[in-house]
Amino acid sequence: MPEDRVHHEHDVGYKYIFSHKETFLELLRSFVKKDWVDLIKSEDLILIDKSYILEDFSEEESDIVYKVNIKGQEVIFYILLEFQSSVDYRMPMRLLFYIVEIWREILKNTSRDDRRRKNFKLPAVVLMVLYNGKNRWTAYRNFRDVLSGSELFGEDIIDFRYILFDIYRYDEKQLESMANMVSTVFLLDKEISKEDLMKRLRLTAYVLKKITPEQFDILKIWLKSIMKPRLDDKSKVKVEEILEKSSQGEVDSMVSNLGKTIDNIIREGRKEGERVGLLQGLEKLLGIKFSDTSYMSRIERIEDENTLNSVFEDAVKSNSIEEFKEKLKQRKLN
Repeated sequence: MPEDRVHHEHDVGYKYIFSHKETFLELLRSFVKKDWVDLIKSEDLILIDKSYILEDFSEEESDIVYKVNIKGQEVIFYILLEFQSSVDYRMPMRLLFYIVEIWREILKNTSRDDRRRKNFKLPAVVLMVLYNGKNRWTAYRNFRDVLSGSELFGEDIIDFRYILFDIYRYDEKQLESMANMVSTVFLLDKEISKEDLMKRLRLTAYVLKKITPEQFDILKIWLKSIMKPRLDDKSKVKVEEILEKSSQGEVDSMVSNLGKTIDNIIREGRKEGERVGLLQGLEKLLGIKFSDTSYMSRIERIEDENTLNSVFEDAVKSNSIEEFKEKLKQRKLN
């Protein structure tokens, strides 16, 4: 699957997950160790149905915006979903554009009289970046660090700092011990083999039983988005069917059936790998021994594993290409 399409599916998947208020709040409570987190209630969060992504970056990122009232003060949470394979060092500048865009819209929708009042204030904007690239995030976190000469002017220049969720840097044991929806998503999202994916899914099965029914439905949809790029068309249909039919009370059965499907894929992959290796070895043998590989196109059509092994053995034992062709004829492969 093309890399940009995989990134798009991740954007859509994460946007769906964190557009669920309880799950967004779980993200804050699990990974942001700030006193203000305890002041937020899920019922006070309002999801803003608008994106502030600029056209220049529309193919690279997605965003989620929440509004909340904390102690009578309006606050905006702006979450940028960053799923490029490399770190973008322009991040502080990009975030500045989004802050300004948010405030500009608020001013546009505020009456002229209200804007001119001494006590009028713009809402605080808390910036967050969710990043799942394998490369360590090395872009500046503070805006002042991208300004030339910032060290000369101290507090006299504009500055802000964004919160970073660097998924690949979270310790697996830490994620396992958290045992919630968000930690499970982060644990399963890392680029790992099919075998490891199933190990982690089995390990987190008990989490799937205890999350809310709404979170369970969201997680099933997200699981489709991360599993499908790893599967062939036939397996995609099977996995989708398993996930769609499974209820939260059937988690063990769901995980077991997914495991069987993945195990079958792995076995088929190994068989195909062995077959390819055998055919390559046979072609090399015929070329070196007889300088004649003209029968390979017919041999490649052999589907039975035992027959293919027997043909390889025939090639080893034959003293001439004529003798080998005669053996193929006896096997009705000529």
